[in-house]
Amino acid sequence: MLQLRATQDPALGAVLAAHVLRELPLTPGAAVAGVWPLPGEIDLRPLWTALHASGHAVLLPQTTPRGEKLLFRQWRPDCAMLPERFGTLCPDGALAEPDLIFVPLLAFDRAGHRLGYGGGYYDRTLAHYHSVPAIGFGYAAQEVAAVPAAPHDRGLTSVFTEAGQVPIVRPVGAGADSRDGLGL
Repeated sequence: MLQLRATQDPALGAVLAAHVLRELPLTPGAAVAGVWPLPGEIDLRPLWTALHASGHAVLLPQTTPRGEKLLFRQWRPDCAMLPERFGTLCPDGALAEPDLIFVPLLAFDRAGHRLGYGGGYYDRTLAHYHSVPAIGFGYAAQEVAAVPAAPHDRGLTSVFTEAGQVPIVRPVGAGADSRDGLGL
């Protein structure tokens, strides 16, 4: 999936951002957690800039020690970005709690399962924020027929790609919970 992703254009993040802004209902002033792009990831900085301009708090993760959930710090277009482990950058803003979390991925399926990077940071973070909607994002090419999922894995509420919002279809009998709708 890393090789496939490397063939995609990170600038398609502007197209993905337009889909999110048009299709994702957000409560005014909602705190939206995202990520600063790593090399090869679709670049959602246009989305963060647009959300900030419309009055939303934009939060980006601070990488914590292994085994802990991520922390989120407020970002604004003019803030300093501090280097962290794994080549990530973190804003120097205040700590805050998200109302919605955008989740990076290597692969996803239409059941809402995602393949992450293997460190478990988002697994722990989503378990902690169990009632906060989790929106996956990536390239349409990252969709696969099925992603292996364990019973403790939290499904995504929705997925957005440059092709638009991907419908999540829960298997019959999987049960619904508060994460199955955006409810924003």
